[in-house]
Amino acid sequence: MPDVVQREVIYISYYFMVQLRQIFFYWVLGMVAGSLISVFAKDAIHSLFSRLRDKKMGIWGIIPASLLGMASPLCMYGTIPIAASFSRQGMRDDWLAAFMMSSILLNPQLILYSTALGGTALAVRQS
Repeated sequence: MPDVVQREVIYISYYFMVQLRQIFFYWVLGMVAGSLISVFAKDAIHSLFSRLRDKKMGIWGIIPASLLGMASPLCMYGTIPIAASFSRQGMRDDWLAAFMMSSILLNPQLILYSTALGGTALAVRQS
């Protein structure tokens, strides 16, 4: 029995290292891109989004809200508190949903991670 466990540990560790080597560059690139956006553009993105509240764009406000959400470096755990504060400030719910979904699904770091996994993974993530 210990021989079987040892083989499985070797097998799992080998494939883990193979995957780590394949994705390492994209992982680092995603961290750098997300950090740069977080440091230099986060406040601008959120101030632009909060300025949308006063615009009379109707349903078309979903487009800029989605674009700002895509540029946002926040993950789900960062987006939800921001969305709650925007909601308290009177942001429209449909714009808020567009911002949240775009931020979570199209985060720059996650796009780079998906790219590292191949075109199929990126296509599935985008659909």
